[in-house]
Order: sequence, then structure tokens, then C-alpha cells
Amino acid sequence: MTRTPYLRPEEMSPEQRRIYDEIVKSRGAWLNGPFAPMLHQPKLAEPAQRLGEFVRYNTSLAPALSELAIIVVARRFDCHFEWYQHAKIALKAGVRPELVEAIRNNQTPSDLSGDEALIYCFATSLLQANRVPEDLYGAVRDRLGVQGVVELVGLIGYYTLIAFTLNAHEVPLPAGVEPPLPMPSAGNAEDASRG
Repeated sequence: MTRTPYLRPEEMSPEQRRIYDEIVKSRGAWLNGPFAPMLHQPKLAEPAQRLGEFVRYNTSLAPALSELAIIVVARRFDCHFEWYQHAKIALKAGVRPELVEAIRNNQTPSDLSGDEALIYCFATSLLQANRVPEDLYGAVRDRLGVQGVVELVGLIGYYTLIAFTLNAHEVPLPAGVEPPLPMPSAGNAEDASRG
């Protein structure tokens, strides 16, 4: 059960309802995902919704590369909801099933294409070391351009916010869905045990 109450549309203020309607329009559905707790502060929900719409649908990044970065984030933070939503989108966008499964199982994927390797290594480095080595940054910039690398960092940052929101508020998976991630990610097992 989520730590923040769900707001039914009829319970929302006019501002909350306007943002709710924008989310449904841009995404095609309301999932009681990260925006359910965010709607309790519309001044947070509205810019987050707009940033999410941009990084998800309007960057120069190929959809498969965006979704690859998103599932790396979801796995890094053991975010079941984010993984549940985006692993299936990643597959539809063309991310190979064996790559998705390797990430799900905390394994370094093998047989990455050039672009996949760049995105995977960039996201992994930023999320694990909080930095990107100069040679890797340069390779991604050379491949995606300055705008593309800026968009990639924004995408990773945005989905980190979403993972934190989902995890902190304990937003549950849809009814009947089992947690899809089999074990804590390598970076989280020790931290989680410290409580």
C-alpha cells in the first residue's frame, strides 16, 4: 500500500485535476504511478510531468536507447514499478530480450552494439560512480552530439527522480503483478542493510 493516499479525480483541486488531465492526455492513461504522490504538491507534479513528457517522447535519442537508459536506472534503484512499466516498453522499442534480462539479473550484458554499449556504460558509470570518465563522455558526445548527451543526462536524472518517488512512497505495482526484480542491485544491498 502506498504511503500517500491516492486522490480520486473528484477529490482533486482544480489545479490537481488539470495536471491529472494533462498526464492522461500525454500518456494515454493514469497508472497511480509516480504522479499519484506528486499530485499532492501540484507545483512539483506539473514541471515533473512536463519534463517527463519531454525526455520520454521528444529528445533526439532513439526510443530503444532512451528505454535502455531508463531500465538501467530502474535496476540501479531496485524500482519494481519503473522496471515493470519500462522493461516492456524497452522490448517494444527494440531492446533485445537478452539485454533486458541481463540487466534485470544484475549481469553486465554481453554482445552490446556500439550505441548500446555507449548508453549502458554512460548510465552505469553515472549511477554507480556519480561521474562519467572523460573518454566515455567524449565518445557519447561524438556519437550523440552535445544536445544528445545533455538529453541523456536529463533522462537519467529524471528517471532517478521517478525511481526515488516510487520507492520512497512505496507506490505498489498494479494488482496481481509480482515484483519483477529478483534481488537488490549490487550497489543497494549493503546500503539497504544499514537501514
